[in-house]
Amino acid sequence: MNFLFVADPLSSFKTYKDTTFAMMRELQRRGHRLAACEPQHLQWQSGQPVTALVRRIELTRQADDWYRVTHQGREALRDFDGVLMRKDPPFDSEYFYATHLLEQAEREGARVFNSPRALRDHPEKLALMEFAPYAPATLVTRSAEAIRHFHDEHKDIILKPLDGMGGMGIFRVGPDGMNLGSIIETLNRGGHTSVMVQRYLPEIVDGDKRLLLIGGQVAPFVLARIPQGSEVRGNLAAGGKGVAQPLRDEDRVVAEAMAPVLAARGLLLVGLDMIGNRVTEINVTSPTCFQEIQQQTGFDVAAMFVDALERVTQVSNR
Repeated sequence: MNFLFVADPLSSFKTYKDTTFAMMRELQRRGHRLAACEPQHLQWQSGQPVTALVRRIELTRQADDWYRVTHQGREALRDFDGVLMRKDPPFDSEYFYATHLLEQAEREGARVFNSPRALRDHPEKLALMEFAPYAPATLVTRSAEAIRHFHDEHKDIILKPLDGMGGMGIFRVGPDGMNLGSIIETLNRGGHTSVMVQRYLPEIVDGDKRLLLIGGQVAPFVLARIPQGSEVRGNLAAGGKGVAQPLRDEDRVVAEAMAPVLAARGLLLVGLDMIGNRVTEINVTSPTCFQEIQQQTGFDVAAMFVDALERVTQVSNR
């Protein structure tokens, strides 16, 4: 089968840890053909199908020159067996527009994963509000007064922007309220920007766990991203240490309750972030951690993902 990846520039991939690369490698190992483009290469002209300037590629075994281009040209997305949207956050205006082009391609017969509509309907931080029983106490607001009331109630809180990634812009404010006013001003920009506020979870010392939901199933291992030193953030991009661990039974209960709901909405791959037994984010744009888990446990997450991808594309092609 033919698969197209809509992703960041291939030259930016860190293949030793990149999840999209792991997907490509497993697909090629099974004999599937690969192509890649960037969101900026998508095009929709009236009266014509959605196309992209596509590079057909083959993976090599070399660390630096890890792929070679075998053909380049404009192709219709509907002509691929599957299109994988793997552009990293942030979810900005251009990402939003790309999902509309991808949704039009779906109407023309393309099979896109994750579903463009589901990507729009599940902002990675806001989406957890639907699953409040599994989440910590959370507030989303532009109001400085509401944030102060939330702090008065919960004493120890985390504040973060809705469009952040990799731990960017995350602040902790303890019972003394030190710098709360300044942090609110920084994040909500005078009331013009919404902020997410959550009760601080002390279980963060044991790690911010990434659970992977694939085709409605839960992967048997998680990656606990453990803060280092005085950091409150466990994100790998913020210096956290990634430690793969077996999935705990109590976490499985939560994940298995959410997984089929999200899968039914067209979310083939979801990265569920949990601290303790609470869900803190639902990542749907380009969830990662495949390679870290495989390298530490031997469990082939990419194989599990491609199994699910083959199932859904084969069903669609019947």
